[in-house]
Order: sequence, then C-alpha cells, then structure tokens
Amino acid sequence: MKTSEQAPVRVLLAHNAYQQRGGEDMVVEAEAALLRQHGHAVELLTRHNDELAGMGRGAAALDTLWSRRTARELRERIEAFRPDVVHVHNTFPLISPSIYWAAAAAGVPVVQTLHNFRLACPQAMFLRDGKVCEDCMARAPLPAIRHGCYRGSRAQTGVLAGMLVLHRALGTWQHKVTRYIALNSFCRDKFIEAGLPAERIVIKPNFVEAPAPGADAPRDGFLFVGRLSHEKGVSTLAEAWRHGGVNVRLAVAGSGPSADLLKNLPGVDMLGALPLAQVQQRMASAAALVLPSIWYENFPRTLVEALGAGLPVIASRIGALASLVSEGRTGLLFEPGNAADLADKLAWAAAHPREMASMGRHARADYEAQFTPERNLAQLLDIYAEARRS
Repeated sequence: MKTSEQAPVRVLLAHNAYQQRGGEDMVVEAEAALLRQHGHAVELLTRHNDELAGMGRGAAALDTLWSRRTARELRERIEAFRPDVVHVHNTFPLISPSIYWAAAAAGVPVVQTLHNFRLACPQAMFLRDGKVCEDCMARAPLPAIRHGCYRGSRAQTGVLAGMLVLHRALGTWQHKVTRYIALNSFCRDKFIEAGLPAERIVIKPNFVEAPAPGADAPRDGFLFVGRLSHEKGVSTLAEAWRHGGVNVRLAVAGSGPSADLLKNLPGVDMLGALPLAQVQQRMASAAALVLPSIWYENFPRTLVEALGAGLPVIASRIGALASLVSEGRTGLLFEPGNAADLADKLAWAAAHPREMASMGRHARADYEAQFTPERNLAQLLDIYAEARRS
C-alpha cells in the first residue's frame, strides 16, 4: 500500500514546551497541523516549563527522573483516544522518560524525534567553553557534573546526569522506544556512537511550507535569523562584520543575551524577534542567510526556510551544516569560529551576486526535492507504519 493511500492514523503527540518558544515547539505544531490537514486524528499531551515556577526543586528533580503524573495522564489518554502511535518530541524536564514505559505497558509503539543531543549530553549541545565537547559521549556523564555544563549548575546538571544514568541502566533507550527520528545522517551517527540502537534510528528532516520565490525578485544584503546567543556564533559574526569591510547591510532578526555584540555596528539593522511571515519576507529579498553556529546544530528550521525561499546560506563547516549546505551549489562554508574566514566569504558573496543567485535557485530545488510538507508527510507516515509493524 502506498503511503498516500494509507488509512488514517491516530497519533498522540507528546511535548514538553519551552519557556521561550523555539524551533522544536514550531515543529510539533507544524507536524500536528500537517497530519490533521490530511485526515489523520491528532491529540496533544503537553506540559510547559512555566509549571516549574510553582514547583520546588525536589519535585522538579523527581519529575525529571520519573514523572508519575505524566505516566498517569498518558494511560488515561491512551484509554480515551486509542492512538496507533505515541510520537514524543521533548520529555525534559516534566514529561520524563516515564512516558515510554507507560506507552509500552499499553502496547502502543513509541516514536521519538531527537531534536537535540540530550540523550548523550546533559547540556544537549556537545558544547563547553565555546568549543565542541564530547567528554560524556557513551560514558557516565561525570565530566558534565564537574563542569556544571547545564546552566552553570552542578546540582541541575547532576539531575540530568542522573536521569541519563538511570534510564540507561533500566534499558529505556534500548527497549522502550520503537523508532527514533534523527534529523540528518550526521546526527544519526552521533546517536549511534552514544549507544542508541542503530536499527531503530531513521532519518527524517524538518520541513516548512514555503511558497516559490518570485523569479525576478531583487536581492540585496545579508540576513541572520535566530536566537542571539553564544552557541549561534554571534561573536564570530560581529567580529567578521566589524573587520570585514563589507559594503552591504546585515539585517538581524532575533533577540538574546548576545545582542549587544551586534548593536551599533555600521550597516547592521537590529530588527528584534519577528513573526514568521516577516522573516519570510526578509528571506525573499536578502542575498544570503548567515548561519555562523559553533555547535552541532541538529537541523535549524531557519535553514529549511532559507532553502524554501531560494536563499543561499553562508554557514559554519560543522556538524550537519557541512552536509546540509552544498558548498558552491547552495551556499558557502567557513571554518567555525573563524571570523576572518567568514569575512572573506561575506565579501565574496557581496562581489558575486550572479553566482549567489544561481546558488539560490539550487537551494529552492533542494527544498522541493527534500523538505516540502508533502515529502515530510510521506516519510512520517512510513515511520509510523514501520513502528506499528515492529
């Protein structure tokens, strides 16, 4: 039976929402809407980090390790909704891995999307002191506790490390998740290295709804979209812009603790956080998106939005970005953290508009081949079907 002809699926989506709405939250909403649009039944089981304000530290720590409340709520939802599959996105901190056990006890297969590296790294980004760190890879995460990698707190890092150690010992990751979704081959390889079962990890990227860009739309200037924080390479971008002498403008759409590094730089327009529609408008008129991250980005939604807008990407040659951006075809790559190299790439892009326009056309072609809602739905339904057969 072809995917498009499959009978409607009943999906229970589970997600612990963040205090600051981010890419993962948007992916959950987009996948729910996509499934419903095509006749599939979807219900959400959510908890929100705003709950932490009314909880004591001890209660929050216990929920991180094993949430009885979530397990009870899931059992009740399964009994009432009768899902074919439970699709989990984020469990940290309040949903907890107890959800996998509750689903398994009810005989419902579990699909887990791996949006970050939390199952291998308490800090979730393989990043310490501004550099990639894999000290906790496939081992007890004692280095993370010693360095206080999560929010600079040894106590909070210890809770996360305890969650990882507990559920490794219980076999949760090995036996209670039917299928894992990695967002690209780089991330899949990292999770296998960390000890997740290779035979259960499939690849499905994120997607966006992106209208075709105007064929003759004029493009000018560079664009940064995202949280203005250290791991996003804001300091590298600021230094490159300060010393690069690029005679074009840089529009910065986002907010965060590193915003001051870009304020008052010549040619930089600080736009603040923008709604998606305005981001898409900016992408339709920019010459390139700048993505200077210094960590292993799993699959930034911004990258897919750029490809859909026919916008070439100037990105760090690190992690998945090194393969998601085809150098010279859909964008340019530079050494992560190397401001001089980034400045050179920005200057080249500004001086070669025709070549950048060609890269933009290839970017749109890649989007149409790999990252459309229709393509994503087919992949998602195939994963659900495979999980139900297991």
